[in-house]
Amino acid sequence: MALTRLVRSCNIDIASRRWSFSFGALRALGGSAFHAMMPIKDETRKYMLDTILHRVRAHSPHLLEPEGRLPEAAVLMPITRSESPELVLTLRAAGLSTHGGEVAFPGGRRDPEDRDLLHTALREAEEEVGLAPGMVEVVGPLSSLVSVHGIHVTPYVGLVPDYVEYRANDAEIASVFSVPLEFFCEDPREVTHRIDYQGQSWYIPSYRYGEYQIWGLTAIMIVELVNVIYDAGIEMRRAPAAFIDLSGRREP
Repeated sequence: MALTRLVRSCNIDIASRRWSFSFGALRALGGSAFHAMMPIKDETRKYMLDTILHRVRAHSPHLLEPEGRLPEAAVLMPITRSESPELVLTLRAAGLSTHGGEVAFPGGRRDPEDRDLLHTALREAEEEVGLAPGMVEVVGPLSSLVSVHGIHVTPYVGLVPDYVEYRANDAEIASVFSVPLEFFCEDPREVTHRIDYQGQSWYIPSYRYGEYQIWGLTAIMIVELVNVIYDAGIEMRRAPAAFIDLSGRREP
């Protein structure tokens, strides 16, 4: 049912698939009827994952030209291959010099030995949370950004199994957690932050998921992702009725 709600709330059109039944109703009919329909449930999941692959790969992200004076970094945006796809996120260790105690995707700065920024994202994900590169189906990049610390960051979307046992590197990561994509599609922002970036004002959602606050650069990446995949229509250029003005700071 979670996937059904996700499809409805994020404007994915599956009417042509002729799936007008309810999984809950099938359970009420008894185990044999429910299990007989499990292949259809699996096909629904496959359709959703195929949609993610198609839309991200068809997307044309805004990739900033590398500037010699800016260090480069990359992050991995892992999406689980599950009935209700989830984003895997980390809480960075409080003692880190940059973004300590903040929610972020696994990733980090490019090493001289890295072949490219995708290699950086995969290497860092393995070092930070124990996610082996071979378990990631790379889908493609989203738009690159420049962080408050002057780092040119490129995110990469990847599909991962939903059974991975993540091992947080205690020196860098306090915890690893996941959030259903459905949560972001419904845009349950706690507040909106205004920042000035590249000569324009941006209005960035700040989300609260349990004990975690998801904001700044991470929230910008998530908004682009759900807008691309689900046509969520989350607007970051238009001022909402209320917001917190962070324009005196540099971009998050």
